[in-house]
Amino acid sequence: MNIKKTFIYALTTVFLFTAVGESFAKTLKASHQWPGTKRKDGKFDVRHEMVQIIADEIKKANVGIDIRIYPAKSLYKPKEQWKPMTTGQLDISAFPLAYAAKFHPEFDITLMPGMVKNHQHALRVNKSPMMKKIRKIINDAGVIVLSDAWLAGGFVSKKNCITSPDTVKGQVFRAAGKAFNQMLAAAGAGIQKMPSSEIYNGLQTGVLTGANTSSGSFVSYRIYEQVKCATPPGKFGLWFMYEPILMSKKSFDSLNKKQQKALMAAGKVAEEYMTREAAGLDTTMEKAYKKAGVKLAYMTQKDFDAWLAIAKKSSYKNFAEKVPGGQKLIDQALAVK
Repeated sequence: MNIKKTFIYALTTVFLFTAVGESFAKTLKASHQWPGTKRKDGKFDVRHEMVQIIADEIKKANVGIDIRIYPAKSLYKPKEQWKPMTTGQLDISAFPLAYAAKFHPEFDITLMPGMVKNHQHALRVNKSPMMKKIRKIINDAGVIVLSDAWLAGGFVSKKNCITSPDTVKGQVFRAAGKAFNQMLAAAGAGIQKMPSSEIYNGLQTGVLTGANTSSGSFVSYRIYEQVKCATPPGKFGLWFMYEPILMSKKSFDSLNKKQQKALMAAGKVAEEYMTREAAGLDTTMEKAYKKAGVKLAYMTQKDFDAWLAIAKKSSYKNFAEKVPGGQKLIDQALAVK
């Protein structure tokens, strides 16, 4: 009888110890604005997938961390994620960096018209002195980069196809950042500011007649249901945006070395996934819009050059004049061939 009691006591102790150990698993909150459900093509938005990959890799690493993902702006509004990361209230976010340009105007360089030419060029830009400076600003603000990510994008309109600058005149556009707003306004378009998650409603209600955003968002938000013509990136992609996976430095520093190493390794896996998938997002956009009966148009070299000329007189000029070290950042970016 005593042996039986001893066995039960020992077993109970094991269960209690396990339960207490599990209770000490640290849960990190990850937030983003994109849908966390599969699209009609059976895929997730690539930015959600990147965060999910990090969560899955951390789970496999078994280092006492769980990552809980809050998609579809269910925890924070898109542009309200930066400050909570700097204070440690939010641990991880898939975040378009230009959204935080009101705090650090240098970030607008990561959404400058024509600055990044294509997906391979984006990988070279990642290694440039310009991005080294941007990462230092990120780090000094209390945030670190887990995964680099650049997404290409294009234009859509309810009225006509967007190719040369004159095709936006008289339309009301949503652009993703100050630089594109300035360029579009210089070309004769009206501007409405909003995150990409609100484009669908803006087009549906008539607040917008056109928009530009990433190829991934054009599909995930089903914007093809509201427009007549789309301009995918094609050979002359004017729109590229830096949308990394970021983490609060305060949250990262609270982890032990093993956990930190596992997180950085998971971030690298997610980054490699994005590198493989990036160009495919443009093809996915083209297929989705064709299937929905939306006309597709593509910019020519002449169109691209015309837009770039306007951007240099508006976006580039403004950035160089008003952002500390702005001209140096532009020169560093343009030096990447």
